[in-house]
Amino acid sequence: MGRNLEKDAIEMAAKNQRILENGLKIFAERTIEKVKMSEVADAAGIGVASLYRYYSTKPALVLGISTWMWEEYTKNHIGEKQSREKFQNMTGSEAFEDYLDSYIDLYKNHSDMLRFNQFLNVYLKSEDVSEDEKNPYLDAIGEIEKRFEIIYKKGKKDGTLRGDLSAKEMFSATLHLMMAAVTRYAVGLVYNAGGDAEKELSLLKEMMMDKFTVGR
Repeated sequence: MGRNLEKDAIEMAAKNQRILENGLKIFAERTIEKVKMSEVADAAGIGVASLYRYYSTKPALVLGISTWMWEEYTKNHIGEKQSREKFQNMTGSEAFEDYLDSYIDLYKNHSDMLRFNQFLNVYLKSEDVSEDEKNPYLDAIGEIEKRFEIIYKKGKKDGTLRGDLSAKEMFSATLHLMMAAVTRYAVGLVYNAGGDAEKELSLLKEMMMDKFTVGR
């Protein structure tokens, strides 16, 4: 009897999912440099040789995790919102506020992603990774910008977002400032002096709303 190719494909996909989920968890907990491929394999419940059949190098695994991570988040937390009737009825400034809230959601509910992403940036600087190898990851990040452009066009049309800045300028500023803030809180690099992280992030969001919206 021949092999059931459909069943094999399902099993391979399930195994890869375990690799990605457990790899994200263990890297986010211990930093990327400190984790061996064998430890990721153990966490995923597979042999290390099997892991190398999916990802031939550690950088390939790390980039695979980051690509999957951002694709899933963009699809489930930004893309789904934009397909709902509630989003369609929002003004540009309301959609912009919802977009900024997604960063605070990252800190509150997905701090493992932020820690991993910070460790990824440090790791890639020390590894010889080609631009071609980075492209799927960069494409995943690029999808977030495309989603932002939908918000920008909505706000420019109804006059609730500033029209003197391009979509790229506004996206770059909000991405870098919000990601820097939520990441530093997630990794523990903020001098807090007993402050409330969520309250401070909400204040940063309000400052951006004042800066980029019209008629508040």
